[in-house]
Amino acid sequence: MSEQYFGVDPPLARLLLLASRWFDAVSREQLARLGWPRLSAGQTLFFAHLLPDGVSVAELARRLGNSRQATHQMVRGLVDLGFLRVEDDPSRRGGRLVFLAPRGHDLFSDSVKVLGDIENTLEPRHVQALRGALQSLRLE
Repeated sequence: MSEQYFGVDPPLARLLLLASRWFDAVSREQLARLGWPRLSAGQTLFFAHLLPDGVSVAELARRLGNSRQATHQMVRGLVDLGFLRVEDDPSRRGGRLVFLAPRGHDLFSDSVKVLGDIENTLEPRHVQALRGALQSLRLE
């Protein structure tokens, strides 16, 4: 069906989106096999946007493209699961920062290993070429 809309060479953006979703789905399945709770694709995105010094819910919402209300709900759910913790922001009166909780660090470590294992199933020269091309974009 996609060839009907995009031709033989679909847009690179579509391929990157599909690849990202594939990596996420396979990694979530592998993490579930390791005993971790089944997280949604939306929940796993949080881990890519957390910062070592904490991040505000407003900043998380901006990075994720979500409303603050939706982001608050996701944070609450991940706090309830023991993956995140929320603390007062010492630089802003009334502000709160989101951090990984110890259990979140453990999940993150397992995620890095799982993603590496998935990557190792791919053709090394393709991984190297793709990594080089994407790193040249300076996406962060």
